[in-house]
Amino acid sequence: MKNFEEAIVQYSPMISAIIRKLHIYRDYETYKQVGKIALWQACLRFDETKGNFTPFAYRSIHGAMLDELKKETRFADRFTVAENEQFEWISDDRVTDELPEWIQTALLAEAEYILLEDLFVKGKSLRELASISGISHAGMKKRRERVLKKVKDRIAPDIFD
Repeated sequence: MKNFEEAIVQYSPMISAIIRKLHIYRDYETYKQVGKIALWQACLRFDETKGNFTPFAYRSIHGAMLDELKKETRFADRFTVAENEQFEWISDDRVTDELPEWIQTALLAEAEYILLEDLFVKGKSLRELASISGISHAGMKKRRERVLKKVKDRIAPDIFD
């Protein structure tokens, strides 16, 4: 393509058709702009000896829009709207130094409290705890399930039913 202005006029319906095909229903103008940029890049990269421009333009525009959708999805996965209308960053580093105080009100035995602390505060694995305690991995999983059920039942029995 020699003239980009001509390409915009000619391939504008194609950009709109790709937007509809990808079921993009919001940020229409943004995706239209992404399509125009992809068309411009296709005009720059196109080699006439390798074939027809139309399929090349279609794949370029389609690919650019898919990339933009993926980028939006990654952003949405990392950020979420919290209850109080503020953005909260979702992170794996939310480990605290101790269990919440309400756990103590669950009337747990000392061994049960230590198990929860080892798992959720110190970050020990079930296999590690099983070998320290001298029981099987399956036995440690069962112990964890019993303790969590006990906490759940004692804290708010009517909420989880």
